[in-house]
Amino acid sequence: QVQLVESGGGLAQAGGSLRLSCAASGRTISNYPMGWFRQAPGKEREFAAAINWSGDTTDYADSVKGRFTISRDDAKNTVYLQMNSLRPEDTAVYYCATRHLRYGTTYYLSVQYAYWGQGTQVTVSS
Repeated sequence: QVQLVESGGGLAQAGGSLRLSCAASGRTISNYPMGWFRQAPGKEREFAAAINWSGDTTDYADSVKGRFTISRDDAKNTVYLQMNSLRPEDTAVYYCATRHLRYGTTYYLSVQYAYWGQGTQVTVSS
């Protein structure tokens, strides 16, 4: 079983930056596509960013494109989400997850992710 622990969340001002980390244990994540999702208060979980298993392809939700960057360091068994130009609407609990398929373009579907972290809170003040 893969265990994922997110960290790096906290309070930021609008226009500021945060860097989230997702540390994996139990087994290597080098063979897994990875994703970041977020859930705002009173809303359903939504896709934010994804990276393929080899790290050479990324994609983003329109709401974060150009502001967030997903990356992975398989030597550290860790995935990152660099969040720049933060907005109050980015306030949410952020989760990382492993996708159980290495192919296909439906990476934005949360049902295709097998293991999830506990989440880290990001709060952006206006």
